[in-house]
Amino acid sequence: MRAWSRPVAAALAALVCAVLAGCGLTSGAAVPGRVGPGSITPVPALEGVPITVGSKDFSDNINIAYLMIYALQAAGMKVQDLTNIQGSNSARTALKTGQIDLYPEYTGTAWINYNGHTQPIVDAEEMFRAVAAEDARQGISWVDMAPANNTYAMAMGPGVTQKSGLKTLSDLAKFAKANPEQATVCLETEFASRTDGWPGMIAKYGFTVPPSNVHVMGTGAVYPSTASGQPCAFGEVFTTDGRIQALHLTALDDDLHFFPKYNVSVSIRSAVLERYPQIAGVLKPVMDKITNDVMIELNAETDVQGRDWSEVAKDWLQRNGFVTNAQ
Repeated sequence: MRAWSRPVAAALAALVCAVLAGCGLTSGAAVPGRVGPGSITPVPALEGVPITVGSKDFSDNINIAYLMIYALQAAGMKVQDLTNIQGSNSARTALKTGQIDLYPEYTGTAWINYNGHTQPIVDAEEMFRAVAAEDARQGISWVDMAPANNTYAMAMGPGVTQKSGLKTLSDLAKFAKANPEQATVCLETEFASRTDGWPGMIAKYGFTVPPSNVHVMGTGAVYPSTASGQPCAFGEVFTTDGRIQALHLTALDDDLHFFPKYNVSVSIRSAVLERYPQIAGVLKPVMDKITNDVMIELNAETDVQGRDWSEVAKDWLQRNGFVTNAQ
């Protein structure tokens, strides 16, 4: 079963960190498991060094954070767990204030939401370099970009897919103009207000829907609501989410290329990376293997099968030889 106590632990750790000045590397809770070295071997310069790994509050980010946690543990670091921080802005603030030392972040989120740009960069490598340059001035370093691009999409359930024949977001725009009463959408809280989310998307594609047709809800509720067609015909999804396949959802093609690239990378405090540059070398082989297919697999295990994030990450690392069972 999933460790539902994790949000409580994260919240308490954050509260303690807010009360005790300068907690930095020692905040967080104990990691819920141990691993031994595999292809990731102990690094003398990292042995016993405390480090706090955080994440946002959805499975894609939490799963990747646990891959980082166990990789660093195998390298000999004393890892603290501050996963499941609610909201992107809160996770970013935790990094900037030293409550966490690193966490998985997405290039498009940093480029648009944190650094205020309105135009995405189409090329993934160019986007990564641009984000790294911007964040370097804020004491944040970016390393080890993964192939996985967890961008947004609008999806339909099986019934709507069969009846509507829509293929692209331009098709959705035409449908909404012709059938405003049928253009009902389910959106998760952040997407409903983000510049790179719903407001920007409908502006790019030139359509609106009646406010009463917009249902804002938790991320987990969007998928079954879209699959059933109740209360929405269309729902916002993450492209690496395992529930897309499990619930037979169909994602509409972003034919005008509105959504930025959201390649996941290691976002780390520059002071930590400068002192312990070996961290990037430990994480790189893991990050290099994180593709969309891998994340769909891991996210399906947590969101569809209900497995614990930490166990899913540990099992994947063991299957790929990165770590072994702790002796």
